[in-house]
Amino acid sequence: MAMSELNRRRLRSFRRNKRAFWSLILFSILFVASLFAELIANDRPIVVNYKGSFYFPAYRFYPETNFGGDFGTEAIYTDPGVQCLIRTGGRQECWDDPEAVEKEARETGMIAGEQVDRGWMLWPPIPFHYRTINNVGTAPSAPDSTHLLGTDDTSRDVLARVIYGFRLSILFTLIVTVVSSVIGISAGAVQGYFGGRTDLIFQRMLEIWGSTPSLYVIIILFAILGRSFWLLVFVSILFGWPALVGVVRAEFLRARNFEYVRAARALGVTDRTIMFRHILPNAMVATLTMLPFVVTGTISSLAALDYLGYGLPTSAPSLGELALQAKQNLQAPWLGFTAFFSFAIMLSLLVFIFEGIRDAFDPRKTFR
Repeated sequence: MAMSELNRRRLRSFRRNKRAFWSLILFSILFVASLFAELIANDRPIVVNYKGSFYFPAYRFYPETNFGGDFGTEAIYTDPGVQCLIRTGGRQECWDDPEAVEKEARETGMIAGEQVDRGWMLWPPIPFHYRTINNVGTAPSAPDSTHLLGTDDTSRDVLARVIYGFRLSILFTLIVTVVSSVIGISAGAVQGYFGGRTDLIFQRMLEIWGSTPSLYVIIILFAILGRSFWLLVFVSILFGWPALVGVVRAEFLRARNFEYVRAARALGVTDRTIMFRHILPNAMVATLTMLPFVVTGTISSLAALDYLGYGLPTSAPSLGELALQAKQNLQAPWLGFTAFFSFAIMLSLLVFIFEGIRDAFDPRKTFR
């Protein structure tokens, strides 16, 4: 489908905004990379070659028995014994002295006079998952060559948790923003277009709903149902959709008596077509002006709930939980700096992107 001339002008306007354009490129690179976080930071290999067969532990479960072990549980790939099994073709001598067995296999290619079917493993650049506990030294530990951003108070790699936490925050924000925006824009359009009694009833309902203490509702629901990602998404949408209602309602109240709307009614065009094809595009500038606040507010709300202990489960990678650890461990300043710069970079990029989109949809700047 060919792009219209209006959309081409908007695209050119966005590309002329260098700050927004390069922010979009940088944010896209970071977000796409975080989608493949399992290939960047993981305590399981990306690929394992064992006796000529390929395995992909980063995304699939493989029991230890697949590699010549004794247990049906998942193989612990950081265990020297399991690594020796993979590299020596499942030789049981690995359980006695894995280092000596691997050294003999490397030097002679044989163990106990038998040829070794050597395997190999391809590890991610960061050999730690966000839940991997590395019990070496004190916790939290300062950044070093092993942990580039240090470890938290439970000896988990901070860089791995930031990568997974960034992905989780953005996915949470995208889901909540898209769904709540669709609901809020639709509700505001109905209020503003029909007005009268419909507008009055909706406004009273919004006043009642807006006075509901959302934090208490979250605490009660989590106490009954437990903390989960999708429950938090549902509650955030439940209390987030009124954010755009007022702006859209005002734009529709202003535009519903314009000449082109009256002409469309006179020609028999349906209300739905008038609302979403004719009036809504003209209300997009005001709507897009509010979207940066909705996005940043959603990210901040998630971080605040995690900071207070009412957000995601404790096992989930959370930037808000990292900020809480920074407060509880003032002797570890790298935790506070990491949390601050993670939020600052993420929110700044998103605000710059939405500012460029808003300016691209503004006809006063697009047709200048």
